[in-house]
Amino acid sequence: MTKRMLICGATGFIGRNLAEHFARSSDYDVVGVYNKRPPFECPGLKWIKADLTNPDDVSRALDGIQVLVQAAATTSGSKDIVTRPYIHVTDNAVMNSLLFRAAFEKKLENVVFFSCTVMLQSSERALTEEDFDENAELHPRYFGVGWTKVYVEKMCEFYSRIGPTKYTAIRHSNIYGPHDKFDLERSHVFGATVTKVMTAKDGRIVVWGTGEEGRDLLYVDDLVDLVERAVQRQTESFGLYNCGYGEMIQIKDLVRKIVDASERRLEIEHDLSQPTIKTSLFLDCTKAERELGWRRRITLDDGIAKTIAWWKAALGKSAE
Repeated sequence: MTKRMLICGATGFIGRNLAEHFARSSDYDVVGVYNKRPPFECPGLKWIKADLTNPDDVSRALDGIQVLVQAAATTSGSKDIVTRPYIHVTDNAVMNSLLFRAAFEKKLENVVFFSCTVMLQSSERALTEEDFDENAELHPRYFGVGWTKVYVEKMCEFYSRIGPTKYTAIRHSNIYGPHDKFDLERSHVFGATVTKVMTAKDGRIVVWGTGEEGRDLLYVDDLVDLVERAVQRQTESFGLYNCGYGEMIQIKDLVRKIVDASERRLEIEHDLSQPTIKTSLFLDCTKAERELGWRRRITLDDGIAKTIAWWKAALGKSAE
């Protein structure tokens, strides 16, 4: 039987990839939520306008829904994390509180929430879901957003214990791919680097910091695959799953890979005066493989090539 799925944040990076994927499936009747950003055309996708910090809008959006995929959030890049960390806290706590309460009251079948890895301490070994140490100090620049994510994860677990809805919290690593943020003010390291490489005019690009920090980078299609498997296969009322590439790459090596894939001749310079967050981590995803049959499929080299090809087709002319 076809299930009615609501995708919050469907105009954003992860949300749009989810919406386009599930709209192609005959198993789901998909509704996307938009607010400030206008909706896009996609066959099989319906739209509803809602302010997810407004209780009445949240209740209206969830009417008749069986599956909620919560990809809406106030997000931005490392510059805002350094200069305006508070913007990641208030709205995100409010909207998730309202959505999860409404999902409980309306007895939805599934709720999927996107957490992340900012609560994890820097490590040179792959971290499991159990490796988060709540007694250890979070990185100062991640304190607000990190504890907000932990709070929302616990809210998922709380509602899973008092109602029939299954909750899935996904601690994903750095996601990249089509529809990512590629403007230099709001983008994360991958999107910012692609833009710098593809728009460089003087034969060089400038990278913030030393580039020695390590990141776990996962192509967005693999994250979408985990969402689908969680909705279809999760048996427990609450599931917390790591979702990452499972390997770490230093930023300086990532920049070199993107430059090589672009086939442009560019010199790489480092600006040590700009903000950088010197942490390194990567994820152990064996729990998702064991319980959901998930494993990443797209290599980093293939993902970089796919993203650059999409950038050229979608953004190349406007950047000229």
